[in-house]
Amino acid sequence: MKVHVRPLAVLVAATVVLSVAACGSRADDREDARAHASAPSSASAAPDTSTAAASPTTPATDARPRIVVLGDSLTAGLGLRVSDSYPSLLQERLEAEGLDFAVVNAGVSGDTSAGGLARLDWALHGDVRVLVVALGANDGLRGLPAEELQDNLAHIIERAQARGIRVILAGMEAPPNYGRDYIVSFHRVYPALAATYHVALVPFLLQGVAGSETLNQRDGIHPTAAGARIVADNVWAVLKPIIERSGS
Repeated sequence: MKVHVRPLAVLVAATVVLSVAACGSRADDREDARAHASAPSSASAAPDTSTAAASPTTPATDARPRIVVLGDSLTAGLGLRVSDSYPSLLQERLEAEGLDFAVVNAGVSGDTSAGGLARLDWALHGDVRVLVVALGANDGLRGLPAEELQDNLAHIIERAQARGIRVILAGMEAPPNYGRDYIVSFHRVYPALAATYHVALVPFLLQGVAGSETLNQRDGIHPTAAGARIVADNVWAVLKPIIERSGS
């Protein structure tokens, strides 16, 4: 099947992936410092995000069935209050709909698909019903072979499904500097995996946010609180029907 990659969509996505250099090539504390330095100077506008990036935000004592969001700094909510990260916004929507699930923010700044696979058992602690896999931006930045990305994501999906966990895969795009062949092969990974493993697909996690000056922080990397709400919309559109069908 021929895959058409829209030049504008790829360019916008690539801008974000290239900007995520801080996520993949610097230590997390240096990335935190850059994000905070670019934020407004008031204390309330520059919250400590290290907790969101380092550990799940749902207490171990929470007995509700879980939805785990496995990702990088885009998921961790770097530069935002924990309550403004898109996993936290998903929690708000679940509660507003009367759906009794706890969302675990398992986002770690700088993570690749290999990193997500390595910490999967840690992330899937407890009664996990749904796993949202939001990885790949840093793989694309580093020019890692699309085959490696696909293999790592496949192992994540297989291991989750072996536990009876429903999986949602969130797509990402590759930067343009590695050439069209790489862009196309990277793009194909997500829909191919979704078809092979019969998992739900969010075509592009940052749809409607990537490339927008008003929806990204001053670093040009991470969504603002308003941008995070749009990312939550993208995920919620796929997550809600799955949760409604599965029940608690």
